[in-house]
Amino acid sequence: MKIIKVILSIFIFIIITKAKSQNFELGKVSTKELLEKSHPEDTTANAAILTKKARTFFSYNLKNGFMVNHEYWYRIKIYKKEGLSWANFQVPYYVGYKDMNDESVKFSNAVTYNLENGTVVKTKLNNEGSFKKNVNEYWNQATISMPNVKVGSVIEFKYTIKSENIVKFPVFENQYDIPINYSEYNTEVPEFFIYKTLRTGFIKINAEEKVVNGSQNYEDKNNQTAGFSYKQINSTFITENIPAIKEEDYVDNIRNYKSSIQNELERTRFPEQPVKDYSITWEGVAKTIFENKNFGKELNEQLYLLKDVKLILKNAVSDKEKLDIIFKFVQSKMNWNRENGYFTEKGVKQAYLDKTGNVAEINFILIAMLKLAGINVNPVLVSTVEYGVPAFPNRTVFNYVIAAADLDGKQILLDATHKYTTQNILPLNVLNWTGRLLKQDGTSQEINLVPTMPSKVNYTLMTKVNNLGVITGKFRVQKMDYEAYSFREKNARQNEENYLEKSENNLDGILINDYSVENRDTDMSKPVTETFTFTSENHCEIIGGKMFINPLLFFTLKKNPFIQEKRQMPIYFGYPKQEKYNINIEIPDGYIVESITKSIKIASEDNVILFVINTQVEGNKIQIIVTKEINTAIMEAEYYSNLKNFFQKIIDKQNEKIVLKKL
Repeated sequence: MKIIKVILSIFIFIIITKAKSQNFELGKVSTKELLEKSHPEDTTANAAILTKKARTFFSYNLKNGFMVNHEYWYRIKIYKKEGLSWANFQVPYYVGYKDMNDESVKFSNAVTYNLENGTVVKTKLNNEGSFKKNVNEYWNQATISMPNVKVGSVIEFKYTIKSENIVKFPVFENQYDIPINYSEYNTEVPEFFIYKTLRTGFIKINAEEKVVNGSQNYEDKNNQTAGFSYKQINSTFITENIPAIKEEDYVDNIRNYKSSIQNELERTRFPEQPVKDYSITWEGVAKTIFENKNFGKELNEQLYLLKDVKLILKNAVSDKEKLDIIFKFVQSKMNWNRENGYFTEKGVKQAYLDKTGNVAEINFILIAMLKLAGINVNPVLVSTVEYGVPAFPNRTVFNYVIAAADLDGKQILLDATHKYTTQNILPLNVLNWTGRLLKQDGTSQEINLVPTMPSKVNYTLMTKVNNLGVITGKFRVQKMDYEAYSFREKNARQNEENYLEKSENNLDGILINDYSVENRDTDMSKPVTETFTFTSENHCEIIGGKMFINPLLFFTLKKNPFIQEKRQMPIYFGYPKQEKYNINIEIPDGYIVESITKSIKIASEDNVILFVINTQVEGNKIQIIVTKEINTAIMEAEYYSNLKNFFQKIIDKQNEKIVLKKL
C-alpha cells in the first residue's frame, strides 16, 4: 500500500563507520566565528548551530538504583535580528511521575560572546536570566535568556537533565529550522540495559559502537564508598553540515521528517536475575489503557444513558437507522471544550449533564449509546496530524480517540466532537496515517485513517458572452464528502456577505448575485450545493476585432504550486480529490470559433494523477468538460517531478485561449 511506502521512506539506515569526534571545548569561541556575517552554506539563515553535542550516561545510588543523565552543549551564531529568538532557550522536563522523583534541569556555562574593537568580550548569564515555570500537571519548563545578544553574537551554554526514567531517553533532535554545522550524540549504556534505537529523517548519520569497561561508585549503607564494574556499550552518532528543515506546502507535519535519534528500553539483564522484557506490544498498550479508570471504567458507563437511548430510538428499526440517530443526537447535544486526549477529565456522566466535554468524554458517550443499541463498536486511538506519527507501541504516542462501529460487515469511523462530521468523514487533523482499535479483551488492530475514495466537486457553468466581451451566466457547484466537510468548517458560521466578497475575489473579480446554498449546516450526509448568477469582465479580451477567452474562465490555474527543484518529504493532500468542470459558453451573434483548446489527456502510469480536457463546438455553443484527479491522500517524494510537470502541463493547457472572430 502506498501509505506504507511513505512511512518507511522517512526512516534511514545508519551507516556504521569510524566516526571522528570534533574537538569542541566550552569557552573556545574564535574570532573567525564572531566575524562571520552569514552562513557559508545557507545565506538565508538567520542563525546557525555551530556545534551541538550531547552525552547520555548513567549514575547509581543505593536508594534509587540507576538513573540517567543527559548533558547538552550548544554553540549558536546569530546572523540576523530574526535569529535573536535563539537567545531565549527552553527545555521541557517531566514532573508527572507517580512512583519516581521529578526530573530536574540545570543550566551552566552560559556565555554570550561579542567582538568589540577587535577584542572578544564575554558576558556571563546571571541568576536573573534563568527561570522555571509550570506548564501543566505533567511538565515544567526551564528557560534561559542570554544577556547582551545582538546580531553577530555567538552564544554558548550547557544544560543537564537528570531523570530516574531509564525507559525512554529524550529525543535527540538532529535538525532545526536553522542549519547545524556539527552534531554529535554519545550514549554510554551499561550492559544491563538493551535499547532499541530509531532514527528518522533523510540526513545521513555516521555511527560508531564499541564495548568498553565501565564502573560506578556509590555510598553504601555504612556511608562507605563502594563500587562495581561492568561492560559498557558506547555509541557515537555524528552528523555534519545539516541543512535547515524548511516549511513546504503540502506537508502534514514537518516534525515527522526531521532528523532525530530516539532510544527506548527493550530489556534489562542484571546478573543472577531473569531477563526483564520492556518491549511494549500493542496488546500491552491496549491492556494498560483499559486498566486506567479514566478509560476502561468510563467507557463502560452506560446506565445513565438508557432512558435517552430508548426515547430517541423508539421508532427506529434497522441498525443503520439507530446508528444515524444516535450519532446525530450526540453530535447535536454535546459541545467540545477544545481539549484532546483519550482519558476523561470530569467523567462521562458529568460531561453528559453539562453537555460539554473533551474528545474522550464525547466519543465515549457515543460508544456507550451505540452499545446500548446493540451495535458492535470500539474506541480507536489516534495521533492527530499536529501530534506526529506513532513510531512504535506506546500509550503516549496518541492524543485523540474516535469510534469504529461494525455495521453489515463494514467499518464506520465516527467522531461526534465536531458539528460537521458524519459517517466516515472525520476532522482533517485526524486523518493521520493509522490509528489503533482497542478491544475490551486487550487485543488491538491497526486502522487505516487515510481516505481512499476521492471526495468530489462538480462544477456546472452556463454562460453567455456579449459583443463587448462581458460574460454572464449561472454557476452551480456540488461538494461531497471531505470537500463538503471542509466547506462547512470554513464557511458555515461565516457571515454570508463576507463569504461572497471573498468568493468574488477568489474567482478573479466576478460579480455574484442571487446566491443560494443547500445543506450548508443541515444534513451533513448530503452534498453542499451552491448556486448563483455572475457577471465577469475579466476573462475575455478583444484585440484586433477578435475575442480571446480563457477556456476555464475564473478557474484558470495561474501558478504552479510546486516550484522546488527537488523534494525529500512526501506530498500531503489530506484526502483524494476529483474535480469536474462542465462549462458551456454561448458566443455572441456575428462571431465564429477560429480556434479552441484541443482535447487532451494527461495521466501518470497508475492514474494517481489525471487531467482530461474535452472540447466541442456546435453552432454558437462551446462545451468544455474538464476532469482533474489526485487519487491519493499522500504521495511519495519520488512522484514530485511528475507532479510538478503535471501541474505545469495543466497551466500551459489552460493558457490556450478560445479565439472568436467576426464573420
